[in-house]
Amino acid sequence: MSEQTEQRAARQARHVVVVGAGMAGVQSAVALREAGFTGPVTLIGAEPHQPYDRPPLSKAVLLGKAEDSAFDIDFEALDITLRLGLDVTALRAADHVLDTADGPVSYDALILATGAEPMTLPGSEGVPGVHLLRTLDDAARLRPVLDRQHDVVVVGAGWIGAEFATAARAAGCTVTVVEAAARPLAGTLPAEVAAPMAAWYADSGAELLTGARVDRVEEGAVVLADGRVLPAGAVVVGIGARPATRWLAGSGVALGPDGSVTADSALRTSLPDVYAVGDCASFPSTRYGARLLVHHWDNALQGPRTAAAAIMAAQDGEPLPVYDPVPYFWSEQFGRFVQYAGHHADADTLVWRGDGADAAWSVCWLRDGALVAVLAVGRPRDLAQGRRLIESGAALDPEKVADPAVPLKSAAL
Repeated sequence: MSEQTEQRAARQARHVVVVGAGMAGVQSAVALREAGFTGPVTLIGAEPHQPYDRPPLSKAVLLGKAEDSAFDIDFEALDITLRLGLDVTALRAADHVLDTADGPVSYDALILATGAEPMTLPGSEGVPGVHLLRTLDDAARLRPVLDRQHDVVVVGAGWIGAEFATAARAAGCTVTVVEAAARPLAGTLPAEVAAPMAAWYADSGAELLTGARVDRVEEGAVVLADGRVLPAGAVVVGIGARPATRWLAGSGVALGPDGSVTADSALRTSLPDVYAVGDCASFPSTRYGARLLVHHWDNALQGPRTAAAAIMAAQDGEPLPVYDPVPYFWSEQFGRFVQYAGHHADADTLVWRGDGADAAWSVCWLRDGALVAVLAVGRPRDLAQGRRLIESGAALDPEKVADPAVPLKSAAL
């Protein structure tokens, strides 16, 4: 065996540990194998369940149309060691060791994929009937609520609030959605774009209360700041999520103001041999000139391929990969399929394609004449073509963009 071959074999014997067994963690382990990594890979998950996908929790699993959403992956065949139901409590980077409830776990390379944790409603902790929707166990606790057709109050009119309200209405529940802001999706979309979505609640039979702050939650009721009392057989809180990174305090891993691990363009953290992917990590985008924190499924699918490639590149002395995706997500709510691609924060022009009062329409955001983001409601072709136009950076004709009868790709100059 040549010296070069021996060195490569030694590198391949390195132990990679992945913390977090959601989409980002599972895909990290799989991507390592797909990239040709033959060393030991250990996947650690805090939940006892076989690793599963989260989007179906607010849809098929919640409505009892599926028992779970386990990934169809043969971990044994891929020689990936699963350690489930195991909490990781600390990272000792100088020793390349994780502290867990079952004792220390050493690593040569580490991928952080701990995701995000839902924000709780202050004062609601311990009140019977208050629910979050993030895990399989959360969905299991909520299914009987829908089966009994309780009066349900949803706190928060963001993406998860809308999806749960949709499922609760489909189950025959009376639904009231309480939103502190003046409109749904206030932290995500401009007022004029979110405005048509407010009508979707009433169309589905749900009541949307905007500008309504929760004073307190009692067993069986939600009391608003203006004194209104809303009957609530169950309260579902959907007011956002934060990166699940508090366990990294004191580890030396650099975190941003939002709590995210501040990864670089190859998804490396501030510590040697430590990488971060998915909802727990932010990354610099040259495309958008900003650091992005993307809490969506597609990011958890795509980022692990870059992290795996970076680990392989570091082993073999090859150039590092660069992660600069066009962010993408979708949401199914009130009978509509909503898709978004891009990042519109620095856009200078907003163009409508169709009427927001109709069943299908799109909105495009341009910056210096080029498409930077697109929101499509019932127009998947606009999304697919728009995503490619964003990637290409092509300048567009705004008049053609504004004509819903013209294919979006035909607006390129």
